[in-house]
Amino acid sequence: MTPLSDNMRGAALMMGSMAAFTFNDACMKAVSASLPFFQALFLRGLGTIAMLAVLAGVMGALRLRLPRRDWGLIVLRTLAEIGAAYFFITALFNAPLANVTAIMQAIPLSVTLAGAVFLGEVVGWRRWLAILVGFGGVLLIVRPGTAGFNLFSVYALIAVAFVTLRDLATRRLSRNVPSMTVAISAAVGVTLFAGAGAAMQAWVPIGAWAGAQLAAAALFVIGGYLFSVMAMRVGEIGIVSPFRYTALIWALGLGAVVFGEWPSGLTLAGAGIVVATGIFTFHRERRLARNGPAPLRPR
Repeated sequence: MTPLSDNMRGAALMMGSMAAFTFNDACMKAVSASLPFFQALFLRGLGTIAMLAVLAGVMGALRLRLPRRDWGLIVLRTLAEIGAAYFFITALFNAPLANVTAIMQAIPLSVTLAGAVFLGEVVGWRRWLAILVGFGGVLLIVRPGTAGFNLFSVYALIAVAFVTLRDLATRRLSRNVPSMTVAISAAVGVTLFAGAGAAMQAWVPIGAWAGAQLAAAALFVIGGYLFSVMAMRVGEIGIVSPFRYTALIWALGLGAVVFGEWPSGLTLAGAGIVVATGIFTFHRERRLARNGPAPLRPR
């Protein structure tokens, strides 16, 4: 049997990561039927922190002595993670899984755009065109001004903005900052935020099924994180990253089977445009990386 290449293993790991994250989303959406938002987010956070702490201890991957600049970026990233979690999961609780997931597929385009605007990264006309077309696809999904448009579509878009800020902060971190330190900081921040919100809500007794859903959500979050890190370390980013879009396939399947949801034709068309332009952007960046780093714009 021919062994898998590094890129094929990386692609498989990325698909596993996207499946895990999407199953986590489905678990959280399902638990919304029995638990309030903040209580569910807080309890999932406690489970996630416990599992990350065990992994960090086993791997010896947690380090707290970091330069002040890196801690400032970690704090900014954690605040962005809190905003993303609040708006994304609120949208997930109230809108179809596939619709929310489709909107989130605009993140690679928004990160490229923000990198050009705020970090001075050079973006050629082809990628500018891909960004414009991709956001046109987002408008097809959201469809402002129509009967299908609602507040939770806006929440998903706000989540995209927060994830973009999070990824920009991550790009500025020093290379010697352990990923586990960043992950645990984000998990602690989100859990503390959710705990503050839960303290102001009436708590609901947790049934066995809701407890199982929360435990599964925490497991899937950890699995998604580990698989994504392994994927980035095994394969080339330009080849592995486009497989992030398999999350949409999982979301369509889970939405139909678990929640009886199926997006409209316009939503599917918009998602297709976003995915196509995102894949083009990944491959364009990979080609430019092969030709050497592009110079930064004067600031």
